[in-house]
Amino acid sequence: MNMTRRSALQRTAAFSLGAALSMPKLRAADAPGRKLRVAVVALGRGMGHVRALLSLPDVEIAYLAEVDPKRLEIGMKAVTEKQGSSCQGVRDFRTFLDDKSLDAVFIATPNFWHTPAAILAMKAGKHVYVEKPGSSNPYESELIVKAAKKYDRLVQMGNQRRTWMKEGIAELHGGAIGEVRYARSFYYNARGPIGEGKLKADPGIDWDMWQGPVTSDGDIKPFVHYDWHWLWHWGNGELGNNGIHMLDVLRWGLKVEYPERVTYMGNRYWHQDKQETPDTGVAVYDCGKVGMEFVQSSCHTRSAEKPAGECVFYGENGTMALSGPNYTIYDSKGAKIKDGKGAGGDDAAHIGNFLEAIRGNQKLNSPIEEGQKSTMLCHWGNIAYRTNTVVRIDPKTGKMIDNPAGEKLWKREYRPGWEPTV
Repeated sequence: MNMTRRSALQRTAAFSLGAALSMPKLRAADAPGRKLRVAVVALGRGMGHVRALLSLPDVEIAYLAEVDPKRLEIGMKAVTEKQGSSCQGVRDFRTFLDDKSLDAVFIATPNFWHTPAAILAMKAGKHVYVEKPGSSNPYESELIVKAAKKYDRLVQMGNQRRTWMKEGIAELHGGAIGEVRYARSFYYNARGPIGEGKLKADPGIDWDMWQGPVTSDGDIKPFVHYDWHWLWHWGNGELGNNGIHMLDVLRWGLKVEYPERVTYMGNRYWHQDKQETPDTGVAVYDCGKVGMEFVQSSCHTRSAEKPAGECVFYGENGTMALSGPNYTIYDSKGAKIKDGKGAGGDDAAHIGNFLEAIRGNQKLNSPIEEGQKSTMLCHWGNIAYRTNTVVRIDPKTGKMIDNPAGEKLWKREYRPGWEPTV
């Protein structure tokens, strides 16, 4: 099957639970502004989008798309209980792209669908909110940015800390700890083994649509809906899963565009299973006059250690630690100087910024071009790990320098007819 809207429209797209569920009246507008009609694609992480959208004024969820019938049923129930207007549930998002009254598409699919789905939506004239990392490889990172420019669409990446942490970063940039030289971020978890039968994929999943643009690579069913993250053919490891959030904040705070050298040292230490990506390690980024690192411990919470924050900046006059909207400033001897808290707002704040940008009332907090500069930090870290090399980058262009092994990972092979184009 090729990746076109025409072919999608020829398929039976709605599940047996009903293509559309209606309630008798429209939800009243809670604030001034043009009412926007949107669609949400994929209802794992996408349910966070649904809940946020239902909490915001002057927005109507017109479509939900999901390849898993159970997930779609849950999503449809959530929308129809709170929204007065009809919502149509489909398994193939391409079937609604021809709806000219649709303003925006929210994409919460697996990473390998982010860029292809976003480009299809942009070609259809829709604005796009795409989850992080927004691309599954460097080629797609370049392509999604190119598409946003060519089709003149607003594209926001779902790295919400760009909205939550604005106040703390403003303090940092205002000189709260003097000139900043280095930054660190931390992600600790207690993930278990994968591929041992704990995940039970629904037999009704449309596997052709789930796989989409990616070539086959063994039986993926034991790893759906989540553990595909830890297989290189499908996912981007912890760097592309949670590292993108932290590294984006570090790059933002340090005011850097691209690094000069990247390394990743670590491995899969904690379980003997099918996982291919590292569960423990450190990605280090030398940016010339400043540097940063992502410290990962995905299978051990390191409870005896308590980092000062998710993201920590080190300046000539002290330290700033940020976690979500909260931040703390310390002097050079470690004494606390100030606690601060930003507006926060969870998903609704970042999504609300996107909707207001469509209305022309705000600028995007995380436009895709800026977001992909941070996503590239993840791609370079993964390339460093997979090739066992120090990845060198031209800080002016963001291009890798003299790394033939890394170039082989720049782009993936696509299923015939599914490769995204701009």
